[in-house]
Amino acid sequence: MAPGTGKRVALFATCISDTMYPGTPKAVVTVLERLGCTVEFPTEQSCCGQMLTNTGYFKQAVPTVKNFVRAFEDYDYVVGPSGSCVGAVRHQHPMLARHAGDEGLAKASEQVITRTYDFSEFLIDVLGVTDVGAYFPHRVTYHPTCHSVRVAKVGDRPMRLLEAVNGIDVVPLPSSDQCCGFGGTFSVKNPDVSVAMGADKAHHVMETGAEYLVTGDNACLMHIGGLLHRMNAGVRTIHLAEILAHTDEGAAA
Repeated sequence: MAPGTGKRVALFATCISDTMYPGTPKAVVTVLERLGCTVEFPTEQSCCGQMLTNTGYFKQAVPTVKNFVRAFEDYDYVVGPSGSCVGAVRHQHPMLARHAGDEGLAKASEQVITRTYDFSEFLIDVLGVTDVGAYFPHRVTYHPTCHSVRVAKVGDRPMRLLEAVNGIDVVPLPSSDQCCGFGGTFSVKNPDVSVAMGADKAHHVMETGAEYLVTGDNACLMHIGGLLHRMNAGVRTIHLAEILAHTDEGAAA
């Protein structure tokens, strides 16, 4: 029996993936369905509200909490391809509700977030798998994004999943613990510093000789990828889910 048999999963696509990298949520569905899960896409979902919250607009962010609860409260599991967005939901939503004086919303949010997982967490912690049947015969390096490590606390799960991919060559990224400089609104408020940090990250990526840079957050991938492109580095960027969606038949999400 497939490890996901009987599990009803809601896809939390996240804004940036839904609007700019639709291949990523599609890849999540491909992998989860391959493992036996029943995946649904609640159309009521919207932004997690992280940008509002991080900028101090707590009151304006509360509707995103209410909407998240409405969209996902009836599902067994909620899975998203972003440590940043999943981390924001788990750590900011109850705080926002209580700041607004809505204890009922806070408790409802706490119930939903106990079932909300980053994609890598769900595969390893819930389904109990590291080998998802993927094949990706390329040299890659992995950047552990700040929010995935420090907020969502995905740990080494993405790396464990990558190392189980057939045909892959995973090489370490120098100074992998350093921020890429995106930081959401940080890159808007401090563009020069953001670009300098991103350039450092891009140079480290090029040092590895990797064909692909992989992360679990498309926002950071967008930032670093833009700099790699401007440097004519010849390094492509790809989300973890898209690697895991590839099979030995060459099929991708």
